[in-house]
Amino acid sequence: MSRATNDTPDETHHVARDTVPSYGRKTAREIIGGGVDESTASWQRRAAAMVMFAGAFVLWLVFVGLPTDVVQIVAWLWVLTIAWNTGAGWQAHLGFLKDWWGPVAFLLVYLYSRGLADELFALPVHVTEPIVFDEWLGGGTTPSHLLQDWLCDQPCSYASPPHWYDIMLTTVYFTHFVAGLTIAVVLWMVSRREWMQWMRRYLAISFGALVVYILYPMAPPWMASQDGYLSEEVARLTGRGWSTLGLGGFHLALANVGNPVAAMPSLHAGLAALIAFYGIQRLRSSWRWLLLAYPLAMSFALVYYGEHYVIDIIAGFALAGAVLLACDAWERRRGHRPRYSASASSTASRSARSR
Repeated sequence: MSRATNDTPDETHHVARDTVPSYGRKTAREIIGGGVDESTASWQRRAAAMVMFAGAFVLWLVFVGLPTDVVQIVAWLWVLTIAWNTGAGWQAHLGFLKDWWGPVAFLLVYLYSRGLADELFALPVHVTEPIVFDEWLGGGTTPSHLLQDWLCDQPCSYASPPHWYDIMLTTVYFTHFVAGLTIAVVLWMVSRREWMQWMRRYLAISFGALVVYILYPMAPPWMASQDGYLSEEVARLTGRGWSTLGLGGFHLALANVGNPVAAMPSLHAGLAALIAFYGIQRLRSSWRWLLLAYPLAMSFALVYYGEHYVIDIIAGFALAGAVLLACDAWERRRGHRPRYSASASSTASRSARSR
């Protein structure tokens, strides 16, 4: 994913990585000129560091559990970049903290503002509007009930035995908490400009959703069912797929700082759509359209688990599209749009190095 681009001056420490790949403290050209031993040693150090990282992460999972907040997730991703770039000096590794403290602070504000929104503003919670739409869509019953009646053992509850597809769908659900930040870390290692463009969209969709959560608090299907608004019961099955793995309580930890009426739009569906749309927009391979399977799988899991109505999913997709269009327009006005697509830029950069 190398690029021959017009990076701005504040991207200096990333430009070197964009133009010439680095192995340890030497560039690729220096290694080629000095034989293959240095390159081999560099990859051996990287492999050893990655094994140590994997071992430490497994121990964390066993004794602490899944990282479920922004600080933990970003900290582990930072350690991952250190393990991957073992030859880089500590100044380069500390550059991660310099670049990331701002986005992490914004995300923490979002997370805790989202959790307190219903208490601080105390607006009436909407319940019936999404039920009317989803029951119309489902022919008199909600799609959540239809899916649970089809896929969940009766009586359907969190305690009922999970099936193989529950494991898959719970995994898809959990990727929401790590996928966007993982993409950001990869882009940070490749190009600061690409990283900034992705973070702009990632933060925009988060705060766009927060504004709607404040102005339009809404009960999700499982809550409406508990309060007697649905004619058929809808259980909250989130996390059930991992219960046999001993990880089924991760959603309870997230709920401690969550907001149960922050349901419209679905940020899970919106962020999954943003990832797919952004990838389709940036890539040129015909395989890029397979990225659409991610938001579709996420949406299926959300409706089946009773977390969201279909109307929430549609609103999340619409928010993702609006964020992309708004960010694209803003970057065009400021002249920040990349000159090449991801694949074209990489080809141009390789051609420039070969001359």
